[in-house]
Order: sequence, then C-alpha cells, then structure tokens
Amino acid sequence: MNETHTILMDELEAGEAAIDLDDKEPAEVLAWSIEKFGNRLGICSSFQAEGCALIDMAWRIDPSVRVFTIDTGRQPNETYELIDRIRDRYGIEIEAFIPDSGAMERMVKRHGPNLFYRDVNLRLLCCQLRKVLPLRRALLNFDAWVTGLRRDQWATRSNLRKLEIDHDHGGIVKISPMADWNEEEVWDYIRANDVPYNTLYDQGYKSIGCAPCTRALKPGEDARSGRWWWETGAPKECGMHCAIETGGFEHELSALLGGNGEDAVAAAQG
Repeated sequence: MNETHTILMDELEAGEAAIDLDDKEPAEVLAWSIEKFGNRLGICSSFQAEGCALIDMAWRIDPSVRVFTIDTGRQPNETYELIDRIRDRYGIEIEAFIPDSGAMERMVKRHGPNLFYRDVNLRLLCCQLRKVLPLRRALLNFDAWVTGLRRDQWATRSNLRKLEIDHDHGGIVKISPMADWNEEEVWDYIRANDVPYNTLYDQGYKSIGCAPCTRALKPGEDARSGRWWWETGAPKECGMHCAIETGGFEHELSALLGGNGEDAVAAAQG
C-alpha cells in the first residue's frame, strides 16, 4: 500500500548534512542514515556490485534494514539467482515493485517486445514503464532512499553528493554512500567480506541491467559501454537517477497508461 511520505529535511539541512558526510566512509553514511530515518529508509538495489556491498554494510548495522528493487521482468536469470542468495545469506525480505501490467501489454502489442533496439525514444519509453514509474511508486513508501551511484561511473554523475534532496521524487532524501569510491574499492570490500555478487561479472560484464540491454565488455571498453551499446550519442541512463527530456514519448506514454495527456502520467507516478 502506498503511503504519503513526510519531508524531513529542507535544502539548508540537506546541504549541511552533505558537507558533514562528504569525507565519511560508506558504512558511516549508512549508520547516520539508519539512525536518522529508521524504517522509512530504503536501500534501492538492482543487485550490481555496489548494491550488494551496501546491503552487506547496512545489514551489519541493522539486520532489519529495508531493501527494495525494481523488477522489470527482463533481468538476467543470474540476477534472480543472486536475489535468492542475498535472501538466504542475510535473512532479509526484498520488497519488489513491478511495472503496470496493462501498460506493458499495450506497449508490447503496439511496438513488440524488443522495441528498444529500433529507436532511442522507444528505449526510453520502455525504461519509463519498466523502471521509472515503478520506482516513483516504490518511493512513496520511504522518506529517504540509498543508491549505489558513484561519481566516476558516468559524466552525469560526476557532481553527485552523498546526500541531496530528490526533487524528481517529491523532495525525499537521496543518499549515495559510495559517491567517492571507485570500482576497485567496491570489489575490495566484496572480496574482504565474501559478499554475494552477480556471476555475470565473472563473464566480463561491468554494468548489469535488463538482459536485452546489457552485454559483456570488449577489451578496452569503459564500463557503461555494455549498456545500450547500439545507440549513438544517447544518454547512458534510464531515467531512474536523472530526468531525461526527450520531447518524443510523453503523448505515447500517456496513451499506454490508458489515459489522456498529463493526467495519466501523473496518476501512474503516484
């Protein structure tokens, strides 16, 4: 059941907290966040390396910490196997949020199951229905959410703060404890603490999303090259962590959601 969240921090408070937390280790940021927000804090994980490490850190602080995921329905089987291993290892429930079935049926009927290969706007439309809108619905249950974002992952994340007000999701608090870590530090933690991870990493994957949109890297390619590799000049983002202006699919989105104009989009967003 969706709930209305309470805004606990304004911009001034968030700015001061971001400064205080900037030189803190991820576990320290998590400990502060758990104390501040309690069970209204949620760790959002797609079960990439960063998310798995954060779950381990948070569980060591509070075994009852809440973890949620957006199940797009098209993840690799290796990801689902990892979710089971995470459940077994930590004894935690993972709250899963899924896309609207009616909108998905209409999208597939109109454009086919693999529409994302044909056009960037169709790929973003698919991401919107499978990821962005379920995330917005999920976040109605929290006052703050934790992500595994790092500044060195992509240009759009280079100015990432460890704590900020998330205006794309109603002004709740967004926390990125690993903002200043690099890939090596993440894997050092995983190996040192025997954290379960996705076996696709052992096959050359660096960034793991939906199965049709993710591939192993070729020698010399950067980590994000394994995502939406067929696109040229398009943002390597799905819209979960930054608003993407396309000008091409808002009308299409509202039609797929079964309404008219902006009202349908607003209704789907919560």
